Amino acid sequence: MATEGGPPPSQQSSIVDYSQMILEAIEALNEKAGSNKSAISKHIESTHSDLPPAHSTLLSHHLNKMKQSGQIVMLKNNYLKPDPNAPPKRGRGRPPKPKIPLPPGTAGSSSRPRGRPPKPKDPLAPPKPKTTAGTGRPRGRPPKKAKSGTATAPPPPGVKRGRGRPPKV
Repeated sequence: MATEGGPPPSQQSSIVDYSQMILEAIEALNEKAGSNKSAISKHIESTHSDLPPAHSTLLSHHLNKMKQSGQIVMLKNNYLKPDPNAPPKRGRGRPPKPKIPLPPGTAGSSSRPRGRPPKPKDPLAPPKPKTTAGTGRPRGRPPKKAKSGTATAPPPPGVKRGRGRPPKV
């Protein structure tokens, strides 16, 4: 119960060194267009003898991890070190607007409320009388009229209607 569930210390140290081994292999191969995965793997196998059996899987995993973090760059299936003068790679989508830092004495939010400010009230003006619409009708849609019983009679039982839409009259 005192031992951890991780790999043994000898294997653990080799796993930690994979990123260093990859960088050393890229530097040692020193190819202008970068080094592919098989060349990196062969170089690591020739320099380090104590590799785990899952070397190719671990190499692929660490190469992808280093590529995502920006430690190495992949160009046409070749891995190479990023150019220190190159601008950092930005993510997808529109970049956010730069936030202007506020001076230390200024409050974060304004004391002015949101929305349109109310019209100034003149204390000397007489109050306006409330007027309704000039037509005398209430606002909004009028209610439906109740159906009358003799509005339309059903067709006689002997006559059948044709299929589809009736022609214009």
